[in-house]
Amino acid sequence: MSVDVKVPSVLAPTEGPQRRFRLNLRQSGIYVAFALIVVLFTVLTDGALLQPGNISNIVVQNSYVLILAIGMILVIISGHIDLSVGSVVAVTGAICAVLTVQWGLPWWLAVLATLGAGALIGAAQGYWIAYFGIPAFIVTLGGMLVFRALTLTVLGNQGIGPFPEEIRTLANGFTGGYLGNVGLGPLGGADLVSLILGVLVVAGFAAVQWRTRRARLGYGQTVDPFPLFVVKILLAAVVVLFVVVQLARFRNLPWVLVLLAVLVLAYSLMASRSVFGRHIYAVGGNLQAATLSGVRVKPVTFWVFVNMGVLAALAGVIFAGRLNQAGPTAGNAFELDAIAAAFIGGAAVQGGVGKVIGAITGGLIMGVINNGMSLIGAPSERVMLVKGLVLLAAVAYDVWTKRRAGAVR
Repeated sequence: MSVDVKVPSVLAPTEGPQRRFRLNLRQSGIYVAFALIVVLFTVLTDGALLQPGNISNIVVQNSYVLILAIGMILVIISGHIDLSVGSVVAVTGAICAVLTVQWGLPWWLAVLATLGAGALIGAAQGYWIAYFGIPAFIVTLGGMLVFRALTLTVLGNQGIGPFPEEIRTLANGFTGGYLGNVGLGPLGGADLVSLILGVLVVAGFAAVQWRTRRARLGYGQTVDPFPLFVVKILLAAVVVLFVVVQLARFRNLPWVLVLLAVLVLAYSLMASRSVFGRHIYAVGGNLQAATLSGVRVKPVTFWVFVNMGVLAALAGVIFAGRLNQAGPTAGNAFELDAIAAAFIGGAAVQGGVGKVIGAITGGLIMGVINNGMSLIGAPSERVMLVKGLVLLAAVAYDVWTKRRAGAVR
C-alpha cells in the first residue's frame, strides 16, 4: 500500500500561488513605453519636459482629451466606436456659452444643463445603435456632421465669451495654498495641501493593491511574487509623488487634475467592480455568449453611449472654459485623439479588452509627444507623423501579442 505525502515546495510559498518573476509585456508594455518616451524627451529637451510649469501645462492642455478617452475606452471595450465626440464637444461648448453669456444663467445650472444635453445626444445615438442595430460607425459619423452643423448654426462664424470665472477656474485654475508652503531644501517651497494629497493617494493605492492581492490569494488565484508586487507599488509611488511635488512647486494642483483623478477612480471601480462594468466587457468580448448568458445587451450599449455623451459635454465645458469662449472650430479631430489614446492604452480592436488607466496613459503618451516635439521645435507635420506611427505600432503590438498567445496555447 502506498501513501501519498504532500511535501511543501520552496517554489510555492505558503501564502498562495504565485507566478514566476517575469514582466507581462501585454499588460505592462504601455507603461514601459510611456517611461521610455518620457526619458527620451527629457534627454532631448535637456530636462525641460519635467520642469514644474511644463508638467502642469501637459495636464491642463490634454485634460479634455483624457476625459474623452475615459468614455471612449468603454465604447471600444463594448465593441463599438464613436466618431462624433469632437462635434459633441463643440456643440455642448456652444450650448454652455449661450446659457451663461447670452441667457445669464448661473454657471452651475448652465453646466448641469450642458451635461444633460450631452446625455440626450448620447441617448439619441445610442438608441439607433442599440435598438435599431445600425452600426455605431455609421450613426456617429452622421452625428459628427449633424452636431458640427448645429454648432455652426448656433455660433455662426464667431465665438461666444467670456465665460464666468468659475468655469475658467475649473479649466485653468489651481487649488489654493490653504496651509501654506513647506520647505523642500534645494527644491524650494511646495504647497503643503498638494503634498498631503499626494501621500494620501499613494497610501490609498497601496492599500487597495494589498487588499486585491489578499483577496486573490484567498480564492487561490495566481498573483505576482511579493518582491515584484512591492517594486510595482514603489514605482507607482515614486511617479505620483514626483508629479505632485513638481506641481506643488509651481502653482499647486490644477483643478482639472482633481476632476480627472475623481473620474479615473470612479470609472476604474465601475469597470472592474460593478455588474455593469463586467457586462460591458462581456458584450465586447463575445456578443453571442453575453446574450445567451442573460446580459441585457441593448441597454448596456445604450447607456455606454449616454455616458460618452455626458463626458463629451464635460470635455466641451472644460475646453470652452480654457479658451474662454466657444468657437465654431472647437473639437476638430478630438475624436481621433481619444480613439488613439484608447488603442495606444491597450484597447483591442475587436473589443472586450482595455482599462481606464490604460486609456489615460495612452492620452498622456500623445500629450508628451506633442509637448516634447514642440519643445525641440519640430514642425507640425513631423508631430503628426510620429503620432501616426505610435498608433500603428500600438495596434500592431496588440495583434502580435494575441497571435503569440494563441500560438502558445
